[in-house]
Amino acid sequence: MRIDGRTVSLSWIPSEAIGGAMKLPFEMGFTHYDDPPPDVVLDVEALQAEDKFRFANRVAAWVEVEAGQIVNAGWDDTSGVLMGSTTVMPGLLGGHEFEAFAMPVLRDEPEVHPDRVRFVQTTGGRTGLPAPRRVNRPPFVQWRAPLVWSTLALTIHADGRQEVEVVSASPFPRHWVYGPDGSLVAKSGLTDFKHWYRRAFGKHSPWGDESSPAVIAAAETALERQLSLRIMRGGQKPTVRTVKAGTELMRQGEQNSDIYLVLDGVVRVDKDGEALAELGPGCVVGERAVLEGGTRTATIVAVTKCRVAIAAEGQLDREALVALAQGHRREGT
Repeated sequence: MRIDGRTVSLSWIPSEAIGGAMKLPFEMGFTHYDDPPPDVVLDVEALQAEDKFRFANRVAAWVEVEAGQIVNAGWDDTSGVLMGSTTVMPGLLGGHEFEAFAMPVLRDEPEVHPDRVRFVQTTGGRTGLPAPRRVNRPPFVQWRAPLVWSTLALTIHADGRQEVEVVSASPFPRHWVYGPDGSLVAKSGLTDFKHWYRRAFGKHSPWGDESSPAVIAAAETALERQLSLRIMRGGQKPTVRTVKAGTELMRQGEQNSDIYLVLDGVVRVDKDGEALAELGPGCVVGERAVLEGGTRTATIVAVTKCRVAIAAEGQLDREALVALAQGHRREGT
């Protein structure tokens, strides 16, 4: 019996992900941020044709099982990299499209066991748009854009189970990971544009002698993704704040009814001194205070450096907040 396995990561640039002087080209419309990819990805080529991501790492492999044990395994021909493009918006260079450059696909030898096989693949590349900049290592000036990459591991078991792991990823942009059924299962929890822009070239990549461990967070719910769009693209612009690791965004028992959307980083939920969960980009927290008289029912602490959007309670309808709170109660138990 043959078992086919798959996973894919899509890498994209979310809004508010770039700071400093490099934010100006995005604000002026010279280039663009990306809309969040869909919750389910079944046709990666269709998304590529619509310019919905910067690059995709598609891992596809198979095993053959006889009498409950794996007897053969290999890579599928569809496994590899799909590069997107960088579009310069109309009005500046007439909407010219710069094709991205793919680096060679890196694959480990499959780790074969009688009951499972683990496949590991690295893909990535760089945009075709030049990015002249000073860097902190020789040659101290770079003209080509920094490198982006992700390294995924897919384990296929003899009983049909499949496991997906993000081994490493470039610190920029955002990486979303989809499971064998095409549903979103995880995402990189922290982006670091400044570190990536100054360092990710040459040997400081999987094609040299370095890689970057990825901070991975579980995917938020579909409801939270809907609410995040309302917060960021609704009529009232939220306040965006950057905080250091260890900062308390809210404290249990205090009076405050602001709602927080985590744009980047990982936060921890504490209640009565006990850590309940860690949440990543896209999570929406603070709704319980709105529903329960303005009193915080938990403490939220930044585990890493975080960027958060702060929305007033009137920006989201009560029905959605009730549904969000019910989901958080289930997660907490």
